[in-house]
Amino acid sequence: MSEPLTYSDEALRSVLAEARTIAMVGASPNWNRPSFFAMKYLQEKGYRVIPVNPRAAGQEILGEACYATLAEVPIPVDLVDIFRASDAAGAIVDEAIALKDEKGIRTIWMQLGVRDDGAAARAEAAGLEVVMDRCPKIEFGRLHSELSWGGFNSRIISSKRRRTRIA
Repeated sequence: MSEPLTYSDEALRSVLAEARTIAMVGASPNWNRPSFFAMKYLQEKGYRVIPVNPRAAGQEILGEACYATLAEVPIPVDLVDIFRASDAAGAIVDEAIALKDEKGIRTIWMQLGVRDDGAAARAEAAGLEVVMDRCPKIEFGRLHSELSWGGFNSRIISSKRRRTRIA
């Protein structure tokens, strides 16, 4: 069993403050997937989030063109957010390391439940900052004392009773 990961609030705040453009690998066009909620939230907080998903390549997700790979993203990216299973993280990290200078990548962020210590060590050796097993949406909300990170301000969860339609 791996040691628990700890990150200081200062370190997380710094990563989130320095990033402006995020490539979200594993972003989904499906409105009820966690990656869709995270992407929408981060966009609302001023980040440009570029979706990367080979199954959705060529489509638009929340107004942004989706690409099959990080290499296809036509603009610089500050942070690569990995919304894939841990066993897929290593290859994504290796692609990000190869594109680090070309794309300006500074940080690898692996979502909740995603951890690859070997890939993290390779990224850090290449000069990248790494955050694992955390969600930037949740951390942003927590660090800014917002309730919306829990879904309270999503306009989807409501205390109002749904109207039933009479046929």
